[in-house]
Amino acid sequence: MVGAYLTELWGHSVIIDNRPGGNTIIGTQLGARANPDGYTLMFENTTFALNHLLYRRLPYDSLKDFTPLANIYNNETILAVNPSLPAKTLKEFIAYVKSRPGELNHGSGGVGGIAELRTAMFRLYTGTDFKNIAYKGSGPVAVAVMGGHVQFGMVPPITVASFVKNGKLRALAVTGKKRLAALPDVPTFAEAGLPEYNVTSWNGLLVPAGTPMALVNMISHDIEKVLQMPAVREKLSSQGAEPAYADPKEFGEIIKADIERFTKVIKEANIQQID
Repeated sequence: MVGAYLTELWGHSVIIDNRPGGNTIIGTQLGARANPDGYTLMFENTTFALNHLLYRRLPYDSLKDFTPLANIYNNETILAVNPSLPAKTLKEFIAYVKSRPGELNHGSGGVGGIAELRTAMFRLYTGTDFKNIAYKGSGPVAVAVMGGHVQFGMVPPITVASFVKNGKLRALAVTGKKRLAALPDVPTFAEAGLPEYNVTSWNGLLVPAGTPMALVNMISHDIEKVLQMPAVREKLSSQGAEPAYADPKEFGEIIKADIERFTKVIKEANIQQID
């Protein structure tokens, strides 16, 4: 969506080249090797920071091979449960899980990365014990929770917002500093009594290291213009994605802060590096 508006602003096409695979490592490696001329922008999310910590060897240096360009939006995490569970609030749910150690099933949207971190942080900060069932993405997790195959999942709002609204899922809390416009009745984790659980996922753009800073700042400023457009903000918010522009310096600080925070969580949760 942002690419379409940048095309209009710049007067030439912004081509989206999806390179999936390897937990985003394949596409990121290609970006690291691109010419630093401003023509290659890499769309990354929090997984970029996590890969720096979770993988023993990467084909690029996360801190030296890239220059932050702009954060675009944030994705939050919703704790969604099957409506048949008696817990109506986060505190009630934590008590319910603690009273049944190892009995409840949690649906995870994959193995490793942000999905594993969500699970590890919840265990760590609540002292709960539950079984983790891995699925291929957050969509199947939502289906599994609704079907009663697992009792709860921690998933992006865009995946479950419609199911929460029609009552097929119950949302107990959402990460972030404020409630989502799309789900105003769902309290934040801080409001619900667990402020330390913060798994906000940023989504932004990087460029290869060596890109002239004058060009970096110009492109970033144009992205800011696009994110100020009401149509863009409304579209993102309706999908549970909160517009959250950050300039190159601010975005770099966000990435570094995540690396520091996740380093502590990974150590405390004893998550092993991947060879």
